Amino acid sequence: MNTENQSKINQLLSSQPIGTIMQAFWLKDQGYSLELQKRYKKSRWLEAIGNGALKRVNDNVSYEGAIYALQKQSKLTIHPGGRTALSLLGLGHFIDFTATNVILFGVKNENLPTWFKKYDWGTKINYNKTAFLPAEKFLQEKEFKNFSIKISNAPRAIMECLYLVPGKQDLMECFHFMESMNNVRPGVVQELLESCESIKVKRLFLYLADKVNHDWFKKLEIDKIDLGKGKRSVVMNGIYDSKYKITVPKELEEKK
Repeated sequence: MNTENQSKINQLLSSQPIGTIMQAFWLKDQGYSLELQKRYKKSRWLEAIGNGALKRVNDNVSYEGAIYALQKQSKLTIHPGGRTALSLLGLGHFIDFTATNVILFGVKNENLPTWFKKYDWGTKINYNKTAFLPAEKFLQEKEFKNFSIKISNAPRAIMECLYLVPGKQDLMECFHFMESMNNVRPGVVQELLESCESIKVKRLFLYLADKVNHDWFKKLEIDKIDLGKGKRSVVMNGIYDSKYKITVPKELEEKK
């Protein structure tokens, strides 16, 4: 490898965080041609993890390092959400996350690349394409050792959990998540609820928040939130709550 190419690879490796993925198209845009990428692979500087994605040789990459590439290089809004985001925020300490899927959310026109879907991240990936919340709002940076990515903030993450109820998410678990959500700003929750397009999610969120009775709940302006019309059944053979017009599990309704 000549001196110029050696200098370019050194520059690349010093600028890219350890533990992250580098996508081939992005490298090309940065001045690293496909031919040069092949040379770096042959020289054992980089190795492919699939078609169109590379990493440092012997670097241990996790799904978070792949999300970094999707957010920073592809400019996608795909992010950890739901119970995964709550775990990353430290709000799911009472839940065993070791055997659960990683929950990702993105908008409807955003697809996971083939290299992401085929690579073994050591956990199952559950990707949900939705439009019930604004794509780029109510996210926060989560710092890892060498890089950061955007994940859902706590109120958004709980709403994402409620979106997955009942098929992919247990409602009782959502209740426990809500219990842990003490320190949130009512203005943020208000804006989230007003921008949310899922009637089911809004009713369930308010139902749980009302039951837990956090101080911030008392400051919400519920009359400004569109809760739709008619009844919503979340579970079969549940108990009907007339205030929020939803049918919920008996064990949840009996919670004080």
